[in-house]
Parts: sequence; C-alpha cells; structure tokens
Amino acid sequence: MMKIQQKLRSVKTALSERREVRKRLRGPAQLRYAIADSIGMLDAQAWKGLTAQAGFFLSYDYLRSLESVLPANLDPRYALVYEDEQPVAALYMQLADIRLAQASKTSFGSLGESLGQRVLTCGNLLTFGQHGIAIAPGVDPELAWHGVAEVLYRVRQAEKLAGSANFVMIKDLHGPQVEDAAFLKNLSYRFVETEPNMVLALGEDWKSYDDYLASLASKYRANVRNGILKPIEAAQCRVEHFSDMAAMQDEIHALYKAVQVNAGFRPFELLPEYFPALQEAAGERFRCSVLKREGKMLGFLVTIADGETAIAFHIGFDRAAAADLPIYLRLLHAGIADAIGLGCKRVSFGRTALEPKAALGARPETYGVLIRHRQPFMNKVIKHLLLNIDHDEAPDRSPFKKAEGKAA
Repeated sequence: MMKIQQKLRSVKTALSERREVRKRLRGPAQLRYAIADSIGMLDAQAWKGLTAQAGFFLSYDYLRSLESVLPANLDPRYALVYEDEQPVAALYMQLADIRLAQASKTSFGSLGESLGQRVLTCGNLLTFGQHGIAIAPGVDPELAWHGVAEVLYRVRQAEKLAGSANFVMIKDLHGPQVEDAAFLKNLSYRFVETEPNMVLALGEDWKSYDDYLASLASKYRANVRNGILKPIEAAQCRVEHFSDMAAMQDEIHALYKAVQVNAGFRPFELLPEYFPALQEAAGERFRCSVLKREGKMLGFLVTIADGETAIAFHIGFDRAAAADLPIYLRLLHAGIADAIGLGCKRVSFGRTALEPKAALGARPETYGVLIRHRQPFMNKVIKHLLLNIDHDEAPDRSPFKKAEGKAA
C-alpha cells in the first residue's frame, strides 16, 4: 500500500510540474520581437551578426535575393528576438498555401485544386536542413526556443485576416536541436522523424573525382565505370560546368519541372528567374554541372558550398532520355566532383532516392520536424497518425576499400 501511495504522489508531482511548464510556456517570454514581411524592414546588422555562423541559407544577402523569386504560393516572414536590447535569435519563416493536388500523384480534379491548407513553416522549403533559426552563442536554449514558439504564435495570429495558418512546422531538426526543442511538446508540438539526409564524407586526400573512384572497392568501381560512366560516354554525352543561368533559365526550368511534376509531394514550383538569382547570391559557392549531348542539355545539378558542406539539391533531367541513359546517377557523381572542387569536406544529397545515394558511400543522418495544429483535437490526430508514419530506411552500403573505410 505504501509503494502504491508513493507512486501516486510521484505521478501527481510529475503532472503538476508539467502543468506549470505548460502554463509558463503559454505565457509570453521575457523577450521582445521585431517581425516583418521583408528582411529589408529589419536591422540588417543584427541579422548578419546572429547568422554569421548559421550558413548561406540564413544569410541576409541570400534571403533578400530570394524574396523576389519565391514560388507564387510561398510568402516569407522574418523575426528578430531581443532580450533587453540584445538580439538573441533570428527566424526565417514561410507561409505556404498547399493544395491537395500538390500532396499526391492521384488526380482529384477540381476538388484537388480547391482543398488545401495554409502552413506556417519555420525554415526554408526550397532546401533541406535547419535553415530557419539562428541563436546567439551563450543564450539559454529554453529561453530561445520559448521565443521561437512565441514568434510563430504571433505570426499565425496575424495571418487570420489573410486566412488561418492551421499547421505550424519547424523543419529539419537534427542532433542537439532535437533535444533543445524537445520541451515544445508541452505546447502540443509533435516530433516526426522524416527520411534521413544522405551525407557523403569526402576523404582528406581526395583532390579530384578520380581520387574518389580510386577509393572505391573494385566491385563498386567497376559498377560505376560500366553502369554509369561508359554508357554516358558511348551516347556521346559529356558533363560540363554551366556559368550563365540567366541565359538558359527557361531550359533549366523545363528540366526541373520534368522531375518536379513526377514527385509525390510538390509543395511549390520554382520560377525560372529563381535559378540566376540563386547563382548571383551564391557567387563563387555556386556550381551547376550539366549533361549535354550534341549541344542539347539533358540534365543539371546545382551544388552550393555552405561552409564545409556542399549542398547538392536542385536537379532536373529529360525523362525520355533518362529512360535509356543513367542521367540521374551521372549527375550525382558530378555532384561529388563539384564538392571536391569547392574544397568541401562532405556532400549533403538530401532525402529520397536512398539506395543510389548509399551506393555512392553516403550515410544517413537522422532528421525530423516539429508539427503543431491549432485545434487540440487535430494535435491528438497528429500524435497518433503522423508519429507512426513509416519512412524508408537507408540501406547499408560499404563501397569503399577497407583501408578507406574511415573516409566513408
């Protein structure tokens, strides 16, 4: 009986503590906020100071360039969080109007075009990775994340005139970020693990693509040569760098769309003007490898150096030509060559197509999103449905020679 009473007291104490945490989180943080529709409306120096170590995709210049070429259904929001007079966090958000037709390959006719959701995303839907939050060093993580939740609440409340943003998503949390943001579950945020990001670590002694090939075990090297490189060469195709996106933006966009329309989930469609704007913003960090045959472009891959990581993310190719040639695989290998040329230490290939990326030597990194719906009932639905969604697991491949294992 004594043990039962002790357990009951323990449960009662835990519930009481959780209620206190929830009550504290639902109240305003002891912070101040500057929230804007354009990054130009905020203190540029404060933003640059907070995001100096946060990477290219949170940089002031990139986000300012992005504003004018965002997809038609995306609308940006920005916020600076202050403690007293000191900026402690910067947030980049996107409001997305997503129709049912964009979330499935199934045709729903006019119903698919009329039904949809307005989603508030903390992060950048155009790329993968956590590119939505920068927190100043030394700031209490709980205070900072409380501020993040408060900003998202305020932005969602402000959107009621334009249409309610029912879903809120904090995208692509990884590693310590997951632990730091975990207490947001007290505000009904639910963590959902997504497909992993596939990352290839580049060997320190790789100075060229040939060095990468030489590091592969003979079986895998033969597969690359006979299954990818030789068929491409036999078809008189060649890979080259493309430096003028403005001149060929329509052709690049057509190849991008050929791949994009076949995706199961299409939350946006990039504009043709986006590609040259990205190149201009990235400068020397930008690479675009194109596959050509007799002057005709059959595919492209855009890679950007973000610190020591090369982000290989925008890809497009001629689907008819790809039925006979390993264009997609050849472009992935071009991404490795570009990453080495950019002096990076790893290549981030993103989600999807886990098998071919694993065959390159890429390893999975666990990522997830925090999701919240404004209606309590829907949060319960999210908890029981979304958290149980199955996603593909990356296959275990070891393509490198045993002596090269550490490089993989």
